[in-house]
Amino acid sequence: MDPGANTVMGQIKGKGRMSLELTNYFFQLLRKENIPTHLVAMHIGRNAMEVKEAFLPGKDVDGKGGLEFVCRRRAYGSFIKRYRKYVKEELQNLNHLVEITLKDDERGDPLINDDTIVTLGLLSATNLKKAKDMTRRIAMAIEDDILNKDLVLVDMKVEFGLINNEVVLIDEISADSMRVVKDGKILAHEELYRCIIAT
Repeated sequence: MDPGANTVMGQIKGKGRMSLELTNYFFQLLRKENIPTHLVAMHIGRNAMEVKEAFLPGKDVDGKGGLEFVCRRRAYGSFIKRYRKYVKEELQNLNHLVEITLKDDERGDPLINDDTIVTLGLLSATNLKKAKDMTRRIAMAIEDDILNKDLVLVDMKVEFGLINNEVVLIDEISADSMRVVKDGKILAHEELYRCIIAT
């Protein structure tokens, strides 16, 4: 179980399968929204996901790292810690704010700004804009879908890769990728699974 801040507190039986089923659900939803992904096929019975090979922007010289795009629908967690003096209240509307972080556990996944990304050649300005726009579209599509289940999206993170220099969604979208509230409570992994898949 990953509570954030790069720490692990234990295990959840069947978590991999639940994550795969949630990813399948959300990727199928995004396909209807014409959002390109690296997905070729899901093999739920084999706990496998077949994908196209994609170049990961932001990898360092050791082949580690990358970029994560965080869409913040509401103020929570590390966002409040950073901007405590300016946030009026927890779960304040942030209107699909996009933040980008480096995947770097040793430095706590630091924020990186657009100019730095382009200057360092991690993404072109055009592809960066596409990735940010897609981040918002993905969050909005998921937000609309789960609202029908009385769930509220707080924030979510996604990753993008390049296939033939086209920006596509990669990795997964599961309970590890988002925070969701129901009846004022952040849902645990199994609870989100039950609300989305098992109902």
